[in-house]
Amino acid sequence: MDAPESIITTRQATMTGLAVVGFVALVASGIWLAVYSTRYVPDVVGRVGSAAVFLGSVFTPAEGPSLSVVPTLTESTTIPFSEASSTISTIAHSTVSKPATVTPSPPSTVGVRTNTTYQMSGATTTNAQTGLPDLVVSIKAIGYLGGASTDSFIASSTVPSGLRPAITFIIKNVGTRATGLWRFSASIPTQTSFVYQSELQQSLNTGDSIEYTLGFDQAIGGTDKMVSIAANPERTVIESNTNNNDASATITIIGG
Repeated sequence: MDAPESIITTRQATMTGLAVVGFVALVASGIWLAVYSTRYVPDVVGRVGSAAVFLGSVFTPAEGPSLSVVPTLTESTTIPFSEASSTISTIAHSTVSKPATVTPSPPSTVGVRTNTTYQMSGATTTNAQTGLPDLVVSIKAIGYLGGASTDSFIASSTVPSGLRPAITFIIKNVGTRATGLWRFSASIPTQTSFVYQSELQQSLNTGDSIEYTLGFDQAIGGTDKMVSIAANPERTVIESNTNNNDASATITIIGG
């Protein structure tokens, strides 16, 4: 074999070997990248793509009946009060027996009349509930959270850059029957147009209400961003009126 032909053959073998090595390295890199993406990328995307919602609530029971007592200037006053009744029909004045011989005493100084209100306690007799519940949503304030807790809520029409927009709202049962378990939803202006669905909420008797504070991150910046609240959105609770189940407010978000 001539020398030039030997050189050409050697070069071809070297190039072929380098090509094989490069191909193997490329395949190995692809496999490593696939494994890395499977293990780590979804976790990062999950953290970036989903908004965090901060929710606080305060339950307020319906106002109970109360009793106002006005003391009179008699020697003795008694107030008949039955634990099985929620009303007071009369205020009777007891009489005081006096001995046959009464020794005169100096006139006493008349005291100051006072008014006192007592909360009625004990069992009350009520009729069985009739009719249907009626959930009403009302927006109390819009603003932002100064920290990670809903206790840091600050009322404002504008959310400073870097802070979480928030809204406080009240859901009350103005119907004539307890609601049973129910839910609410919140449509919030986040980068993914997120709709928050609440967990099951406690049953509300007639007159009961819950005040909520809801904050969220990853908000979209801009003016007149809508926040909407809906009580019983899936209509799992039969109500006497569903036209008052929704309320909304707009807020200006700087930055986002």
